[in-house]
Amino acid sequence: MAAVKFQKPALFRKDMDAVLQTMVDEKIGPGDKKKLFVKSYATYCKKKDGVALRSFLDAVSICLKILGLNEGDSCAISVLSPEIYSEAFRRFGIKPYLVDVDSEMMPDLDSVREGMTKGVKVLLLFEPLGLLPSSISPFKELGIPIIEDITQSVGSKFGEVYPGAIGDIIISATEEDSIVSTAGGAVLLSDNEEYIALMKKETSDFSPYIEMADMNAALGIVQLEKLPSVVLRRSSIWRIYQNEVLKRNRVKVFGNGSVDFEINGYGFSCIVNERPDETIALALKYQVTARKTFSKAIGSKYQDRFDKYPKAVPALSRAVSFPLYPFLSQSEIATVQKVVGILR
Repeated sequence: MAAVKFQKPALFRKDMDAVLQTMVDEKIGPGDKKKLFVKSYATYCKKKDGVALRSFLDAVSICLKILGLNEGDSCAISVLSPEIYSEAFRRFGIKPYLVDVDSEMMPDLDSVREGMTKGVKVLLLFEPLGLLPSSISPFKELGIPIIEDITQSVGSKFGEVYPGAIGDIIISATEEDSIVSTAGGAVLLSDNEEYIALMKKETSDFSPYIEMADMNAALGIVQLEKLPSVVLRRSSIWRIYQNEVLKRNRVKVFGNGSVDFEINGYGFSCIVNERPDETIALALKYQVTARKTFSKAIGSKYQDRFDKYPKAVPALSRAVSFPLYPFLSQSEIATVQKVVGILR
C-alpha cells in the first residue's frame, strides 16, 4: 500500500476548467480575472481592495515599504512564523524582533510592548494552522501598524474574530498548499485608502512582471467560490483526528479547544512527548507521512531556548503534523486516525 501523502493540492475539475477557459480566451497575463480575484478576496475578508502578486516575497516587501520601514528598523514577529520572512527582512535591512507566543499561539503582546520601547514599529501577526486570537482589542490598543498573515487561518472563525479583522494590511500566500491556491503568489488587502493607493502604485510601476497572471487568478476565483465546502471538509477531518487524540489523552493537540472556535482544518498537529523523528518513523510504519510542524519557522534554531520562548519551544521542538486535505479517502482518514490515536 502506498503511503498516505502529506499534502495534495485541492484542485477540482471546475478549477482546471476555469484555467483552460482563460487560455481559450487568449488572455493569460494580468487583467480582468486578476481584478475579480482581488475583489472577491477583499469581499471575503471584509476589506476594501488590494493587489495580487506573483511572489509572496514581493508582497511582503511592498508591505514593509508602504508602512515606511527603513533599514535598521524593527518588526515584531512570533518565533512560529514562516522563515521566508527572514529573507524579506534581510532584503530591506529590517531587524526581526522575535517574540514568544501566548496561550493562543499568537504573538505575546507583553513582549511586543517591550519591543516597542526598543524601537519596534510594526507587528507581523502570523496565525498558525488555522488559529485566531480570541479578541481584537489588545492588538488594536498597541497603536502600531499590524500586518496580519491569514495564509493558514482563512476560513476560521473565533466568536466575532475572523481572518483579516485585526490587520491594517492583510497578506495571504496563494501557494500550492494554501487553502486558497492560485498555484503561486500572494494577495495584499486593506481598508486604508492610502495603503491601497501605494499598493497599486508599487504593482503598476512594475506591471506586468510582479502582478498575478489571469491564468492563476482564474484558479483562485473558483477556489474562493468553493471555500465554504472545502473548509467544512477540512474541519470535519480535523475533528475526527482531535476526538481520537482526546480519547487517549497522551499528547496535546496544537490548537484551540474553545467551543466558540471554528477551525478551518488547515492542518493537524500534535505536540508529542517523544522525539519527533520517532513519531514520524512510527507514522511511516502505518504508511502515513508526517512532518515536523515548525521545521521552517523563523525560530526553528531556538528549540532549546526555554528562557526566551517558553510557550513556543514545545511547538518548535515537538510538534508533528499529519495529512489533512479534502482529497483524503475514508480509508486514508481512518489510517491517520489510527496513528494519532497511538501517539505518545
